[in-house]
This record gives sequence, structure tokens and C-alpha cells, in this order.
Amino acid sequence: MEMYEKIKEEIKQNYYQQNFSNDGQRFIAWYLRNVHLRDPNQAKYDCTDGKDDKQIDAVVIDDDGSIVYIVQGKFIGTDKVDAQPLREVLSSWLQLKDPVKLQEGANERLKSRLGDISTALEEDYAITFELITTANLTETARADLKVFQEQLAKDEEMSASFHLVDNEELKRRYEVALEREIPRITYTITLETGKYLSGDIAGTNVVVAAIPLKDCIKFPGVKDGSLFRKNVRQFMGLSNRVNKEIKSTIYSDKSRDFFFYHNGITAICDKMEFNDNTLTLKGLCIVNGCQSLNTLLACSEKVKELDETYMLFRFYEIPQRDRADKISISTNLQSAVKPRDLRSNDKRVLNLKRLFEQRHPNGYFVTKRGEEPPADKDKKHVVDLVGVGKWLISWHSQRPNIAYSETKIFDKYFEQIFRREYDPENIQALNFWMQEIMNGWIPENPFGLNESLLAMKAYAPYHVLYAISQFFAIPSNQSDRVPHPKVTYQRAKEKNVVEQTVKMAASCVNVAIETAANEQTSSGRIFSPQNWIKTKTCLSGIKTAVSTQLAMLPNFPGGKELKETLIVPKEVFEYRLEAD
Repeated sequence: MEMYEKIKEEIKQNYYQQNFSNDGQRFIAWYLRNVHLRDPNQAKYDCTDGKDDKQIDAVVIDDDGSIVYIVQGKFIGTDKVDAQPLREVLSSWLQLKDPVKLQEGANERLKSRLGDISTALEEDYAITFELITTANLTETARADLKVFQEQLAKDEEMSASFHLVDNEELKRRYEVALEREIPRITYTITLETGKYLSGDIAGTNVVVAAIPLKDCIKFPGVKDGSLFRKNVRQFMGLSNRVNKEIKSTIYSDKSRDFFFYHNGITAICDKMEFNDNTLTLKGLCIVNGCQSLNTLLACSEKVKELDETYMLFRFYEIPQRDRADKISISTNLQSAVKPRDLRSNDKRVLNLKRLFEQRHPNGYFVTKRGEEPPADKDKKHVVDLVGVGKWLISWHSQRPNIAYSETKIFDKYFEQIFRREYDPENIQALNFWMQEIMNGWIPENPFGLNESLLAMKAYAPYHVLYAISQFFAIPSNQSDRVPHPKVTYQRAKEKNVVEQTVKMAASCVNVAIETAANEQTSSGRIFSPQNWIKTKTCLSGIKTAVSTQLAMLPNFPGGKELKETLIVPKEVFEYRLEAD
């Protein structure tokens, strides 16, 4: 009960007491903040617990991992909990299959989040159900868990995975989240006689073994991803084609052939100790096998029943970091990679990198995932490929509503927005504008943003960037064109109006979302902030707000001069780059 007492004490803090009406809600918010690492505004937005919550206490949409988390919590002070919470999760899963009916009887917070879920699923996000509790399941409940996992795994209509975060797992996840760096994992496993080979290859200790599937789900660090810190990606959900096939084999009458169907797992460690049949691995990390182990875990109750079912493991003692990274990349070449990865060596990107770093010797252009800029570089002059892509589509294509989609930026519209001879000063100007914009997404909320915008940190800042471009285009009588970013920033900096311009732009996005929300609510419709911010409709609302504010400026002290400051020559404008 250590975690129960700890959480009970921590939720006495003002944030939890003032924003949530009972300890059950406060427990959910605590979990979101301390395990999912959501900020205060995001945690409040994510919580749906309350009357008519339809057994869905919170919805977390992880855009980086492309996962929708459906959270159900039970904050109780007893050692054991029965199957009731499992049945509530099952109920939420069944209800999600009919989102229209579910939305009709849901509370306002859940109605809004259901729209967000629908949009995420259209983008092929995976669904993960999490049951979090400060107790442990009874034996009867664990039997129900097995049945539930099997239902989820076999369902073709809405495939999902389920994670039980009980008292022990809750404590472990909390401790992992406290670590600034990913923890070092040490694990000992007993190998079956006659089912392993050990030796030295190229001066490297190697063990190749067949490990029972039921032992594979015991590896630490699978649930939170810490075991896969060197892997090129995390779990992609049970809807992934390969994971579906793994799941299908587990539940079929051919499960004993799993060893022959599967390519095996590659694991590296800093130090390996092998005595008799006992293998101790220090600094253990799986570099190829994240999808497989997570799929086994999602089917854990079935896996526990399987006898004479094995998976091939290759264990290498690789203390050298650069060599470990090379192995990670090489063993994942057969896996699908994202469009942004494929573009990292594109000639356009390499040319932009060269031009940018020549113009800014103290800066750095990061083109690959996992790449770190040298320590001697100025952070204010460091940009990354993904960020640049989002800036370009928001400014030059005037489409911040699709800046969230890396697929569209680096696949569908890549050739339009990444121009070979693009001025590196424009990149740095966009970088400076974004740095000023992100100063508003802090707990103090200096821009006075509404709660929905604060919670949409992955989306809304690009709409502010779009609004800034409009603050120069409209007074310059070039509303159908786009100004060069470097000219706008230089003008704002010379006139000392950078901060003021950003605040006006943020204010206009604020006005636009509140106007849209009021229009929807007054007509009896549900307003979803995340749906609104991903549509072109929001752009007209923002543009109208900018025009209105510019028209009003001359009526305020210094307003006429400020409006004139925002006028730049027509020669620095160009037509927007198409991205529709």
C-alpha cells in the first residue's frame, strides 16, 4: 500500500484539490502528470471522469508515439480488487465501437475527446487501454483478464492492446519517470539445457538461445519502453500487419511453430556473465524485437498457457556505444521507416543543412532522428528537420492545420515546401519566431491562452506562426501572398515589436477558437478543439481575427505607428506553396 499512501498525500496539493472534485479524479490526474508526463493543462484537458463518463476516466493522445490511451482508474486502499474494473474497461471498449451512440450520452468533456479519438484513428493511431489501480487483481479477476486480452487480440473491427498497471507496476513506472535518463536494466535468466549456444565471435561474447514464450513476457522494461531505448521505434500497436500475424499465431493451433515463423530477437548488453545455465545481462537493451515482445505482453494470459513454444534470442556483449548504435540500425533495416527518415539524406535537405551551417557557424541543422548537436553549438541557432518542415508548411503553404502530420510534410508535399536554394536566413527567422511563440506555452500562461490551446502544444503554436505572417501580409495589401520570414523578423526586431507581434497573433488564435466554440455550442453541436485546429475552417477564423485587430489598432495609443511598422515592401512577398 506504499503507492496508495504516497499518492494520497501528493494529491493534497493545490493543483489537484482545486481542479478535481474527488480523489478518484485526482488519482487519474496524478497518473497523467507523473507517468504520462502531461503538463497541468494537458492533464486537466485529458480527464473525462465524472457523471456519464462511460467508464472512460481519461483520454491521452500521444502524437509522438501515434497512440491513443484510454485510461480507467481505481484508487482504493485495499490489497485486492475484483474484476469489476476490468468489466468497466471492457464496457468502454465495446462502446467505442459505436462512437455516435457513445457521444450521445457522454459528458461534455468526453464528447470533445471522442472527436479527437476519431481524428487520431483516421491517422492510424494505435489504441491502448490502461487499467491503473493501487491494488492487485484477485485470481478470479486475472482469469477474466486473460479472456479480455483474447477478445481484444482477436477483434478485427477495433484492434487494441490492454495494459494492467497494478500496484507493483505503478510503482515501477513512477520510479522510471523520475529518472532523468533511461534506467540501466540488469536481468538474469535461466536457459534450458540443450537450447542454447555460447561462444566468441569477432572478439565478442555471444549467446544464442531458444527461450520459452512465457519467459519472454517477464523481461523488465517492456511496458514502459525502457528495454527498447536503442530501438529505432516503440510499439506500433496490434493493428500493425506484422503484429497481427504474431497475435494470430499465438492464438492458433500452430503456436508451437512460433520459433520457425519468427525472425528472433536481438539483444545487446554492456556486460554478460554466463555460469552453467544462468545468464546475467547488465545494461540490457533490445535493439530488434520491440513489436514482438509488446505483442506477447498484450496476449500475456494466453502466452502463459503455451508449452513447448519458443522464440529465438541473440545476446551480444557490446559495451561500445557506437557499435551498439550500428547494430541497432542494421538489424532494423527490414522494418518500415517513416518518410522523414527517408528524407534525411535527400539532396534538398543536405543542401539546406550545408547552407544553414555555412551561414551560421555557431548553429547546427539536425537531419536524423536521435542525432545530437555538438555541445559547442548555440542552442538558439539549432534547428531540426521535422521542426523546419512544420514551419515551412505553416508559413509558406499557410497550412498550420496539417503541420502535425509528418507524413504529409515529408511525403505528399515534400517537393513543394523543401526548395533546394531556400535562404537559410529565412530558416533562422522562423526559428526565432517559434522560440518567441513557445515562450507562451508555460504554466504562467503569459499570452492568456484558453485551456484548450494550452493543452494543444503540439498543434496551436504553428497557428500562431501563421497569424504572424498575416499581421504583415494584410496591412501590406498582400493578403493572398506570403512575406519572407527574415524580412518580417528583421522589421519587428528593429522596431522592438517582436514580443508584441507574437502576443497579438496568439490573441487572434484565442479569439478564433472561442468564436468557433460559441458558434457550435449555440447551435447545439459538440465542439472539438483538436478537430477544429486540424481543419482549414480555423484559418479563416484566425485571418478574420487578425483583420479585425488591425482595423482597431489606429484607435489605440501607438496603434497607428505599430500598424505602419508591420507594412513591408511588396517585393518581399511570393505566392504560397500549394499544400491542399
